[in-house]
Amino acid sequence: MGVTSRYWQLVKIDGVGRRQVQEITPAKVFFADLFPAIAHNAHNDLPDAEIQRELLQVAQDAPIDRCLLAQRCLLCFISWQIEQACLQIAEKFGTNHGFSSVDLLPYVLDDDGSIQPSDDYQCSARKILQTFDPQQSSLTTWTTTRVKHDAGLNQFLLECGVYLVSDWAILNDTRPHQIERIFTEFYSLTPDEIQQAQQLLDSYHAVYRTARLQQRAQGKGGKCSVPTTQQLQQIATLVASKTGQTCKSEIVLTKLQQLADRLRQYRIYIRGGYLPTESLDTLLLNNYIDTPKLLDNEDEQLDFLQLYRPQFLSCLEQALAVVTQSRVDKLQRKKSEKDKQFLTALQLFHCQNLSMTEIAARVGLRAQDAVTRLLKLKEFRNDVSQQLLMMLCDRVLELAKKYSQIESMTTLEQQIKIALNEQVELVIREAEIQAQTARPYIKTSLFNDKLCRYLDIINEVK
Repeated sequence: MGVTSRYWQLVKIDGVGRRQVQEITPAKVFFADLFPAIAHNAHNDLPDAEIQRELLQVAQDAPIDRCLLAQRCLLCFISWQIEQACLQIAEKFGTNHGFSSVDLLPYVLDDDGSIQPSDDYQCSARKILQTFDPQQSSLTTWTTTRVKHDAGLNQFLLECGVYLVSDWAILNDTRPHQIERIFTEFYSLTPDEIQQAQQLLDSYHAVYRTARLQQRAQGKGGKCSVPTTQQLQQIATLVASKTGQTCKSEIVLTKLQQLADRLRQYRIYIRGGYLPTESLDTLLLNNYIDTPKLLDNEDEQLDFLQLYRPQFLSCLEQALAVVTQSRVDKLQRKKSEKDKQFLTALQLFHCQNLSMTEIAARVGLRAQDAVTRLLKLKEFRNDVSQQLLMMLCDRVLELAKKYSQIESMTTLEQQIKIALNEQVELVIREAEIQAQTARPYIKTSLFNDKLCRYLDIINEVK
């Protein structure tokens, strides 16, 4: 399920780098014609994959005018995913390396919203769409992948000291003979130290890289994960056969990470970046990620966390959009100004922290009790809670299938639902606390932050 307006609203930046959301009216009309049942709902029950499959079909087979409009709808969707990818990179590395998503967006968010493609310049979104193969991945995944491989964006990140490649990918594509040159010229290490590094890399290639190549030959791709305990033991055995020195698998893991870190620093330097840097595998955790504890393997937990947190935030944003729009639609059917009063009151209460009495005066209602009845905040939060839980369960169960055997899913499903329910309750409880807190002591909750962001978007497209 997705927010349908993303197929006709374009995320872009203006001439001074400010984020804007532009509605493309021809794309909106075309989308409504192609999907009349879902076009007027803020949220829909049709999966994005099915919508995109239909749009791609039209983009390939329809007359040129409909072909271009179908492409425009897909390009609008891509713009939202590009923004999400930049937000994820900034959230992970920005604080420690001194940049924000605003610094990243100009490199990849360069679509001007035109229906006709330019003869002189091809924006990032069109490049992503042209290279997208629905048989290989989803449009969301493909967009994120392409953003992380954008040359301009990566050069900027290198200058900030961030190299978006994992330790294990670096070790995979470094040849042992390169070690001698790099460690001699760049690090001035002794011949014995260089030989030990070469022996370690040789052993790593014989075990991990060989297994990786075999997996790829079988059509199994994906990111390079941390070596398994068995692989580390095999590497340790190989190293011992060459050096006569035995060491535990944990020590081998540490030495491999140290080797990769030196190679990472070297690559950043020769590509024009600065030192020091940080591994892609370092994760930032927060209060909303207890669900991965259901997984036994620590490596799986870390991998899961990278996928789970953006899903949680995305579901919260979508749940707020769905419930807000549903309330607006219901009020609009009464043919009064209540829907506009509702949106204004919602914004004044959550984003400007005004009292009910102050809001009543601003929106033209008799008194504070009228605002209370209009907003129905407890009911509003409960609706968001139910919507969020439903969305999260679907997303997380789908993610969990990657990590668990099918026969254990029934038990795992119950555990996940319990864990998610606790996390959703935490978010709602924070929102309740904020609503009851005196203004001088208010601390913004995640719920309010996302709701205000959504209300800002609505105001921008009006």
